[in-house]
Amino acid sequence: MENLLYSILAAVVGLGVLIVFHEFGHFLLAKLSGVGVLTFSVGFGPKLWVKKKGETEYALSAFPLGGYVKMVGEDPEEEVKAVDLERSFAHKSLLKRTAIVAAGPGFNLLLAVFLLMVVFLFYGVPVLSNLVGAVEPDSPAAQAGIQKGDRIVAVDGQEVTAWDDLSSAIKQSGGQPLALRVQRSGEEVAMTVQPRKREVKNIFGELKEDWMIGIGSQVSIEKGDPGLAVSKAFIQTYEYSKLTLIGLYKMITREVSPRNLGGPILIAQMAGQQAQEGIGSFLAFLAVLSINLGVLNLLPVPVLDGGHLFFFAVEAIIGRPVSLKYREKAQQVGIFLLLLLMIFAFANDIFRLFEKPVGG
Repeated sequence: MENLLYSILAAVVGLGVLIVFHEFGHFLLAKLSGVGVLTFSVGFGPKLWVKKKGETEYALSAFPLGGYVKMVGEDPEEEVKAVDLERSFAHKSLLKRTAIVAAGPGFNLLLAVFLLMVVFLFYGVPVLSNLVGAVEPDSPAAQAGIQKGDRIVAVDGQEVTAWDDLSSAIKQSGGQPLALRVQRSGEEVAMTVQPRKREVKNIFGELKEDWMIGIGSQVSIEKGDPGLAVSKAFIQTYEYSKLTLIGLYKMITREVSPRNLGGPILIAQMAGQQAQEGIGSFLAFLAVLSINLGVLNLLPVPVLDGGHLFFFAVEAIIGRPVSLKYREKAQQVGIFLLLLLMIFAFANDIFRLFEKPVGG
């Protein structure tokens, strides 16, 4: 029971931070663009706490699975007073409206960069080197005489300094023998290794065949380098964003099972686990969650920010706003699809709770 409460608390705090940053992005760009903001709410539904400052009402609502910023003139059917036209969202330029809508997902991506930067700065950046950390028994590497602690510095005459370079050279070998230069105990040794094709699972759980020699890299943790922490944070945010889109595409095309999709229960479980492992793990988890939130919100689905951006793109092409009738129909379809997705994700969570582990 204690673990359950801890997981729920971790999830609520984590999601709350992501939602606040997302909505603050909309709020800040609206204010900078001269648009009046009437409501800044974390959560939907009945308001549990309300405080008004100036014209803006700040609220904490009952269902913390989202939030919203209500702006002057945002609702096309709302009648805007003549005195408020200059502060109306609908009467701002296309560029300003686009910036306001894009700011929410953008702030989520910036938050991810910041969180990863903090993790890398204080907990270190994991670096995969060309130093051999493990050799599988009876593997091509073992048969060639490669040992743990060896440093592979060249493949077929091409120097390698990082694990990615070494791994890429092996995978692209096409099964041809590779001439290696290996540093061992201060001396350089020449070796020849014959890659072997193996079936392995990728990050999406798919079985793929690759050429391998049976070695693992030694992971080192580099601390105290702000430049490395910042650059790695941007790189990781980009890589995670790309993986999110690839994963979504694979689910749509059924290459990956949609059962992998998780909802609020899975998020709570993972948040609790990561929080128990330490603040660094929890911050890294929040960064990944923030990337998912930012990227998915940019999808061209009505109701999401990406849906609004899509209509703005159409407006830029045809020279006028998309008619209210088409936008309303698209919104209805978007809400229906989003509800289906939420129900499906929640059902997956329930099924996982009742799944029995295989074995005794």
